[in-house]
Amino acid sequence: MGRHQLIFAALAAACLAGVGAAHPEHHSGDAVTAPATPDRFLTVDGVRFRLRDEGPRHAPAIVLIHGFTFSLDSWDAWAADLSRDHRVIRFDLAGHGQSGPDPDERYDTATRVRQLGLLLDALHVRKATVAGNSFGGLVAWNFAASSPSRVDRLILVDSAAFSINGVTEKPVPVPPAMRAYLLAPTPAAVAYSTAAIFAHPERLSPARLDQMRALIARNGPALVAHLEQFTLPDPKPLLTKIKAPTLILWGRADKVVPVAQADQLAAAIPGSKLIIYDDVGHAPQEEASAASIADVRTFLNDSK
Repeated sequence: MGRHQLIFAALAAACLAGVGAAHPEHHSGDAVTAPATPDRFLTVDGVRFRLRDEGPRHAPAIVLIHGFTFSLDSWDAWAADLSRDHRVIRFDLAGHGQSGPDPDERYDTATRVRQLGLLLDALHVRKATVAGNSFGGLVAWNFAASSPSRVDRLILVDSAAFSINGVTEKPVPVPPAMRAYLLAPTPAAVAYSTAAIFAHPERLSPARLDQMRALIARNGPALVAHLEQFTLPDPKPLLTKIKAPTLILWGRADKVVPVAQADQLAAAIPGSKLIIYDDVGHAPQEEASAASIADVRTFLNDSK
């Protein structure tokens, strides 16, 4: 397997984390249950976004942004806790989950950041805490850097920022094998790939694996287009501009974005706090849901 294939093998694995939560208390026979709060669909910038808006409407707002090929379901555990006293807003990015594709195939980071602002405008949210995992972290911190007046606090969970495997300011061509995987994911390939995301993939139920495969297959063309536009330019000039109090959470067993980049991110964002979880992979909000939400609660209280 060549260098580009290795890059996108990691990205293919990364797509799996957010759809199927791997909480330690889950067992292989668990069913996927319906959400307590119904989904809404809102058309913004020509895209039909699926979103969930939970908690007291006038409470402090927190926005949760999933990563590449994840969905808003990635944040179930956090939302259940935070919605007791926060307005929790989460949505599927364009071409992900149950949101529609962008009719103009705009999947670059700058467009994602702009669409986040437009969604908040449509929801009449002037300012919020913004959290993001993986690619969602990339969107979150770019939004914090470009719209500082709109971000109370910033929470980055195994966030993309620095170059990985040669991906820089230029997109890497999508290998045929990766393209085929995204367009027609097989159950075996999805199950195998979870090992690159989770420290304990054996905790995923068959229902979760089925859900992962279905959402990848549903969005295949948009996911390929996303990768064709995916870049990681030098982040330092923007990271140093972030003024919001920032919490960085990371799984030490992350095989997608190396834990060494957690230290780089913390060094680049002034005054940020870093917490690393042992025996946890690329999605601590799922694999370490109890520990991570406790740390988020402490951060929200301490940074008031």
